[in-house]
Amino acid sequence: MPKRQGRHPEKALTAVQVRQIKLPGRYTDGNGLYLVVDPSGAKRWVLRTVVNGTRRDIGLGGVTLVSLAEAREKALQYRKVAREGGDPVADRRKLNSAQKATAPTFMQAAALVHAEYRHGWKNEKHGAQWITTLRTYAYPYFGNRPIDFIETPDILKALAPIWLTKPETARRVRQRIGTVFDWAKAAGHRMGDNPIDGVAKGLPKQTDQDKHHEALPYAVVPQFITKLRNADVGSHVRLAFELLILTASRTSEVVGMKWSEVDEAEGLWTIPAERMKAKRQHRVALSARALEILDEARKIKLGSVHVFPGRNATKPLSNMVFLMTLRRMDVKVTAHGFRSSFRDWAAEQTNYPREVCEMALAHTIENKVEAAYRRGDLFEKRRELMNAWAAYVEAA
Repeated sequence: MPKRQGRHPEKALTAVQVRQIKLPGRYTDGNGLYLVVDPSGAKRWVLRTVVNGTRRDIGLGGVTLVSLAEAREKALQYRKVAREGGDPVADRRKLNSAQKATAPTFMQAAALVHAEYRHGWKNEKHGAQWITTLRTYAYPYFGNRPIDFIETPDILKALAPIWLTKPETARRVRQRIGTVFDWAKAAGHRMGDNPIDGVAKGLPKQTDQDKHHEALPYAVVPQFITKLRNADVGSHVRLAFELLILTASRTSEVVGMKWSEVDEAEGLWTIPAERMKAKRQHRVALSARALEILDEARKIKLGSVHVFPGRNATKPLSNMVFLMTLRRMDVKVTAHGFRSSFRDWAAEQTNYPREVCEMALAHTIENKVEAAYRRGDLFEKRRELMNAWAAYVEAA
């Protein structure tokens, strides 16, 4: 019998898809059940149904606690209650009254979220910073209060003192507080909206967000590299910095580079997805000079899995190493700014298509339709582009 057209999907998701989906958004499973992926990476189940004539979104729990099969079973139970004129949310509140009386404090909830998410962070340092910022800036205001009794004004009191004086830190604290409340809602400890959502209306505009990473004009980059090669810093630091410029890569990508990622015979550096900002594997074409740098790096630091190890051969260089080098050289730009220098050069001095230049920077394609059809990474064209960039820098 042919499948009827126009019907809503049923059991559209699989357990494998639930594990693999990373892009923030709402994914339907059918019959009002959705998998919601937050910008933080947290995943939770939501049932959209009609209760007493009003459309409601009912949280069913996080993916780590509730499997796909369990979410479908819960959704079925709640839909039956709603169809019979009942209120599944009110029923759940009654059933969980004892649990609600002992809802975790914000401090306890943050500790649980920190433990749950720790395997997804890039490194231990980031995980430590995540919980430390909450201890410093959130706990003094509402750390000991039950998570279901904290509202937007409480969060405003915590963020207001640092919103303009420490803007970047304040934004991170806001995001992390929001993650804790997302978890609390998914776990059934809170009902209603996330109180972080209304915070922006009560805070002044931050002016630092209008600033871009300071960059050198591309015409000055060759002179900078000459100065870099003679800078009073470690030789492996100089090599790492020059490689960052030649490959138009980010600091974290270069300092975390491992020999297992490099195919010198093919002139290829493959950065795994977990080390990329967009969480997608990225292939980098290595110019002749880039390969020379790797050859020199191998001679300097023998026996480490890292191409550019720090003082301890088992760990990579610090993320601060290029900033400190620039300060020592008295050059008032940022390491990230050299990506802008490369992009300006590519736009003004070459005829390479925009998409080739953007892919060289590992930028995501914002147009979803274009992204769906562009399956390749234009690697050979990018190889030509990176060779031209290296030749420009060397020739000057």
